[in-house]
Amino acid sequence: MTRLKSFKNLSLILGAHLVLSPIFVFAGGMLGVSEAAAVELLEIRDRGYITIGVKDNRAPLSFLDDSGDYTGYEIEIARRLAKELLGDEAAVQFVPVQNIERLDAVISERVDIAIANITLTEPRRRLVDFSYPYYLDGTAFITQQPNITDLKDLRLGRIALLDRSSSVAHVRYILPGARLIGVGSYAEGQALLASGEADAFAGDASVLTGWIQTSPALSEYRLLPNLLSADPLAIAIPKGIRHDELRTEINAALRRWYQEGWLQDRADYWGLPAGVSQFVNLSPSGDIPVLNGEEER
Repeated sequence: MTRLKSFKNLSLILGAHLVLSPIFVFAGGMLGVSEAAAVELLEIRDRGYITIGVKDNRAPLSFLDDSGDYTGYEIEIARRLAKELLGDEAAVQFVPVQNIERLDAVISERVDIAIANITLTEPRRRLVDFSYPYYLDGTAFITQQPNITDLKDLRLGRIALLDRSSSVAHVRYILPGARLIGVGSYAEGQALLASGEADAFAGDASVLTGWIQTSPALSEYRLLPNLLSADPLAIAIPKGIRHDELRTEINAALRRWYQEGWLQDRADYWGLPAGVSQFVNLSPSGDIPVLNGEEER
């Protein structure tokens, strides 16, 4: 079986029902919490608003519009979460965070939670807790060449991608015959595409979607219908029993929004790939994987 065939089989599995590896572990659960565990959520409700760390430059997930207002898929999630917890979608204070400080803002409790394009990984789980994933990002390809419509068209192609990014290993495995061109920035990758020195650029699907939406020079580019990985984006929550009720409420909301189709509809609205394989099955009949035999708590 070729690697491309293996990838297609994996895509079918992901599309039918996502089976996550042990690294994708979701802390929290739907059980009741002790009196001590209710402290943090009570504090937020007494305060009257929730502080949420967000990105201000990551279209279409979270960014500032022309009026200087926060908007995007993650912002809609944040506002609806404020409505769920406090009864008012405006009861939220957004705190812009850079990639390097996203987790620290949660650990130090500078923000109550962060919804900031944070991929759930095992090393990060040692520092913070995570909600159920609200979206599955992954390595995708962008191109403007009409003869490239599928992965097979890139078997011997020239593919630009960020040096030392996770995309390198994914692309090298699936397309071993392709010529990989490392770049130091997304802007450099865009330049290679524009000059014709690269046939495609590989990067996060959410980032590439933002390229197309915000750059007039890339309006004629398109994403290929293939993702090489499943990278769960989840809400970062401080560790500790005092935050259990907050995490439980967040997970309950995400489960309900998934069942209603709201998460899927809003992802599609913002132009993100929104097929079945972009979401963990959070329906009651779906499995919520737990690592090392831990019970949901």
